[in-house]
Amino acid sequence: MTPLAAAANENLAEISNYLIYSSMAVYMFAFFAHIAEWTFGSRSKVGRTAAALTGADAAGAAAPAVQVRGKGGATAVLDRPKVTTRSAAGTRDVPDGPGAAGGTVQGDLYGRIAISLTALAFLVEAAGVVARALSVQRAPWGNMYEFSITFSTVAVGAYLVLLALKKNVRWLGLILVTTVLLDLGIAVTWLYTDSDQLVPALHSYWLWIHVSTAIFCGAVFYIGAAGAVLYLFRDSYESQLEAVRTPGKFRSSVLERLPSAASLDKFSYRINAAVFPLWTFTIIAGAIWAGDAWGRYWGWDPKEVWSFVTWVAYACYLHARATAGWKGRKAAYLALFAFACWIWNYYGVNILLSGKHSYAGV
Repeated sequence: MTPLAAAANENLAEISNYLIYSSMAVYMFAFFAHIAEWTFGSRSKVGRTAAALTGADAAGAAAPAVQVRGKGGATAVLDRPKVTTRSAAGTRDVPDGPGAAGGTVQGDLYGRIAISLTALAFLVEAAGVVARALSVQRAPWGNMYEFSITFSTVAVGAYLVLLALKKNVRWLGLILVTTVLLDLGIAVTWLYTDSDQLVPALHSYWLWIHVSTAIFCGAVFYIGAAGAVLYLFRDSYESQLEAVRTPGKFRSSVLERLPSAASLDKFSYRINAAVFPLWTFTIIAGAIWAGDAWGRYWGWDPKEVWSFVTWVAYACYLHARATAGWKGRKAAYLALFAFACWIWNYYGVNILLSGKHSYAGV
């Protein structure tokens, strides 16, 4: 490499670092905007009406009957109709909450600002990833720092795509932005590695195929895990209401605005089921690449073992949902265990265990 080319690559690496830090600043503003959405938003009129129609007041009393007047001045008393929003066996007939904005104009304004800032931060971070790739003239996934900044970019991108498809996921924004800031903070503080070329074993087109699918799967699995966590909180809240116990004011203000537990359970399942085939392909692609690079398709390397353990955990989750009828808390715990295996495979295996995948350091 000529001195001029080396200087250009160094400048691109500095630009990449600047863009990553800039995206963190914008994500921070988005974080505060999401906080404002939850703070100034309140339960919407639509939400209050739906709650009233579903049958009970704050004290647990049944909704009053409806009195109607017929011909000739005669009156009749009818039961208040019940609004059914969920019909699956074993689920409660509970309407989805109105979202973080609570259906209010002020809350919605802050929510729109938060989404706009999140989209801007995504573009800046994506530009930082591209600049990193140009500085090393390869796929920007050669070490944990590059993997981390790409992972958070893809996670935010997937969230924005769901929003663009008119999916009800704006409630995920605060959690997503918070964890992205945490991911980037860890990346720039402890995982940062100077731009460098790859070891010969990684110079393959399989790097683009295998690692890109692994990053995408992890980012989408994260969204599914976030849905499972929120499901556990919302399900506990609904159980408390069902037992005619009064939750705390703060807890009610937050949890009543989330989708129903049944909706969150279904959301997490659909996300995990959609990406599982791609995770299967990721493991197969890794085995083929291992055959090309090391002369064997499977060698019980720690990374290979834990990738397979993660696959088994998600397979058990999907199998239990499909055949054993596991829904609700048991399924959520299993989904979170599977994602914990993925996290361990990324951080724990890379940092604490040694193997053929340890050549890139952090």
